This record gives sequence, structure tokens and C-alpha cells, in this order.
Amino acid sequence: MTAQRPLVSVCVANYNGMDVIDECLRSILEQQGDIAVEILVHDDASSDGSAAHVRLKYPAAKLLESSENVGFCIANNRMAAVASGDYLLLLNNDAALHPDALQHLLSAARELDTPAILTLPQFDCASGELLDRGSMLDAFLNPVPNQDPRREDVGMVMGACLWIPCALWRELDGFPEWFGSIGEDLYLCCRARLMGYRVIAVRASGYKHRVGHSFGGGKVDQGRLVTSFRRRALSERNKSYVMVLTCPAPHFALLFPLHLAALACEGAVLTLIKRDLRVWREIYGACLMSLWKQRHLLRERRRWVQGNRRSTARQFFSVFQWIPYKLQMLWKHGIPAVR
Repeated sequence: MTAQRPLVSVCVANYNGMDVIDECLRSILEQQGDIAVEILVHDDASSDGSAAHVRLKYPAAKLLESSENVGFCIANNRMAAVASGDYLLLLNNDAALHPDALQHLLSAARELDTPAILTLPQFDCASGELLDRGSMLDAFLNPVPNQDPRREDVGMVMGACLWIPCALWRELDGFPEWFGSIGEDLYLCCRARLMGYRVIAVRASGYKHRVGHSFGGGKVDQGRLVTSFRRRALSERNKSYVMVLTCPAPHFALLFPLHLAALACEGAVLTLIKRDLRVWREIYGACLMSLWKQRHLLRERRRWVQGNRRSTARQFFSVFQWIPYKLQMLWKHGIPAVR
């Protein structure tokens, strides 16, 4: 941190992060290189005292306190609106940067001839295992972890560590606030690629992440995929929103009906296997009902997104893998546990 005008604004959305926020903020403060950095923390009405902790222990950080829980999208939009840097780095409160992370991100951004969204290799905080270098996408917009060090262009990067020039953030209009949380990173990356911008996984450095800390689940535990009702519901709903908004025609006319049919079948099968109507009611039925209720908003927003498209369908789908990722996970880990 320096007194000069910041070059990078690191935005940390915090909710009840007392057990993780110190490692996150220290990793920013301990970055190598003479890079002017400002730290912004948006506290989302935490009840664990983490806002007061940040105010006391990190006086150089700009703390934005919300009187109500508004979710990840609004939190980051608020921080981006007051950020002073040329670049934004969105960083989860349960993530921690490697000491040379900002150096490599800044160097990669400066080497490009056009703005781009960047990320770093993601490592599991507990085991140190490489989780991904960004993600490819399958036909239904499920992220497929990329572990190929030779691949730079990816379909999306996680909002846990997402680097973007401020000017590009403004051009893309930030996160859609009606998403709440989850899937906003998928939307931003798909929208960027529709506009002709690259989404890149930087090969060097990295960050540690406690996957599943915020919403529970979303990771493999002892060989089995574990998730939560809330995470799965938000994921299926917002992923469906992204497909409606960003999938180019004429592919949309084929893929979206298949997506709806797959959701209905998956929901019915999981409900029967688990003998729990909550699976259908809170995840799949809720997703389908939300798509219907939001149809007018989605139709209007799709016209706007597609109307500003500058890439071809071929370019958009160049980072897709066509084997459904859920089938790969089912084969490898069995029926997911939903808690």
C-alpha cells in the first residue's frame, strides 16, 4: 500500500468472514513489487464482528458497511463504483493471493493489446492441490476446470479472483444485481467474449481458496461431490439466466430447450432417488418458475446483450467442451450430496 494514486483496487466482499478475512487482507498487504494498491472491503451486514475487526486492524482499507445483506453482485458493484485504480481485482474473503500475484497480473495485462479479464491458477487452501487455471464450459454452461498450463483462453474465471480493467468493467456494466450471488462471474465472462474481449488464465503465480466456505458445498469431499440447497438453487437459476442472455442464435433455439428438458429430468430423478421433495421444490422447480416469472426481463435484456455482440458464434463457442460436465462428475463421484 502506498500514498500515491492507486493502480489496482482490490475489492473484497465480506460476510461473516472473521475466520478468513485476516489471511485474505494480509496477502494483499504483503504483495511484492512497488504497485500502488487500495483495498476496499464491503461488509454485507455481518453478524460476527468482522466489520469492526477490519476497521480496527486495517485502517488503510476503505470499509463500506451495508445495513442489509445485499449479496455478492451489489457488493462488488458498490466497490467498483468508488474504486480509484485503473484495474479491479475482485477477491473472495476466503481467498489469499500468492506474494507475486499482482506483479504477474499487472504484467500480463500490460502485455495485451486489448483489455481482457484475467485470473490466476487456483489452489485448494487445505491441500495445496491445483484446482483449475480458469474453466472451459460445456454446452449447458457448466464450468469445466482447466488444468492445461498451455491454455490461456478460457470460458470463464471465478469471481474469487477476477482481474478486469475498470474501463472494461464499466463497458460491461458490472454484475447484474438481480443475480444476487453465484453465476455473476459466468455472466461477465460470457458477456466479455460476446463483445470480442478475451478471458485469460495467467500461467504464473496463483491464489489459495477455501472452496465452498461462503455457501457451503460446491466441492468434492472424500471422493463425493457435496453441495447445499442454496448453492445449487442459485447456480441452476443464474446459469439458466446466463444462457438466455448470452447464447448466440441460432444455437440458442436448440440448446435452451435441451437445457430445460435436462433440468426437469435431473430434478425428477434426484428427487426420486433422494426421496426428498425439497430437491424439486427448492432447486429445479424454483429455477423453472423463476425463468417463467422473469421472462419479460430476460427477453428485454437478451435483446440488449445480443444487440451489442461483436464476436461470431464460432468465437463464442471456441472455449466449449461438448460432453456434459455433470455426466463426467456423476461417473466419477456418484450422486451429489445436497445438504
